[in-house]
Amino acid sequence: MEISAKSSSQSQIEWLRRLCEIQPVAARLLVKNEEEQCRLGYFHTFREICQQPETWLHTSELMQEYSAELSSVINGLSSLTLSGSGSSEYAGGCVCTQLRRNLGINVQAVAAGAVLTHGIHALPVGTPSLMVSLARSGDSPESVGALVLLRRLEPEMRHLVLTCNREGRLANTFRTDPKVTVITLDDCTNDRSLVMTSSFTNMVLGAQFLGLLSDPARYKAIASALAVAGSALLQDQMSAFEQVARKPFRRTLFLGSGARFAAAKEASLKMVEMTAGRVTTTCETFLGLRHGPMSGIDDQTLIVCFLSTDPMVRAYETDVVRELAQKELGLVRILAGQNVPDDLPAPGDTVVRYRSTNLADEDLPILDVVVGQLLAFFRCLGEGLRPDSPSGNGIIRRVVPAFTLHLPKG
Repeated sequence: MEISAKSSSQSQIEWLRRLCEIQPVAARLLVKNEEEQCRLGYFHTFREICQQPETWLHTSELMQEYSAELSSVINGLSSLTLSGSGSSEYAGGCVCTQLRRNLGINVQAVAAGAVLTHGIHALPVGTPSLMVSLARSGDSPESVGALVLLRRLEPEMRHLVLTCNREGRLANTFRTDPKVTVITLDDCTNDRSLVMTSSFTNMVLGAQFLGLLSDPARYKAIASALAVAGSALLQDQMSAFEQVARKPFRRTLFLGSGARFAAAKEASLKMVEMTAGRVTTTCETFLGLRHGPMSGIDDQTLIVCFLSTDPMVRAYETDVVRELAQKELGLVRILAGQNVPDDLPAPGDTVVRYRSTNLADEDLPILDVVVGQLLAFFRCLGEGLRPDSPSGNGIIRRVVPAFTLHLPKG
């Protein structure tokens, strides 16, 4: 069964126009004609980053239209797996905590590659079970291979495909399979750039609805709050991100706890992808940092801290932030989150306050990754690379090329 989104391109065009009226950096980049933007190599990436707040509203509307079908998919579940490759795997990680809490079942994010290599042994225990396959294009070898394998090994397992590409192999191969529900998001979320931006945040938001089927008003409110906060982030902070990206750091460290750690993984990946590895990147939890990784921070390291909304979690995190300042570690630090206290930043720190007070940690990875996207985008330009295709030597591609699938016989 397949469910497809309607187009929302006009609302995104209007939003980009309003953004240019407010944000001078956006105006400077978008005032160039399309041909010039393509020559400079950022036509797709910059639009796909900036359009996100509008796309979140459209995705929330789409998901709510199919409450009945999705309720049937999750009815009586004992376990749920979110599967994907690369960014799509991290998208699943951003949603796990919320789904585990709201559904009261075993929920895990599992790489599609782990499904290929270890089959059902990679999945959480419990039946009936559901696997949610997340994919931008649905054309990577793991995307189809993992689902083919599980349809063979566990024929009663339920499947939900959440993809941005209606024409992809993942959507087409299983379109008529009664055990597979296919949802395709708006085509504009099928990022044309090499890196995933709109596709990532919209798949996260789409998957979150599985945990809020019984409270659609709350889901709509979260999407609206994220759109407001995301718009403000682009309008108010873009210049600050461009300035930070110009600083002479050669390493980045992204810190987060819980669902925010999955966002840190994605932000780290964006930086290494968009700088073609010229900037070394890593991510860690705040409490994990003391167990060895802190030794890797030098005076050329940018540290980005995604601060929790939970008072106890934040207490642990702020202790680490102050320890970093006391030890004078890092070239520059960014503190991002809701209600960042005035007494926390050290001299030279950049503070990114999300314009929202009613979002939980499980909602905020979507904003965190926008921070990572913008930092990576501006650093990419600063390195003289093309954001739409930063890997000029073709080491990585938008879609992973085909490789041999070693599936069990029978």
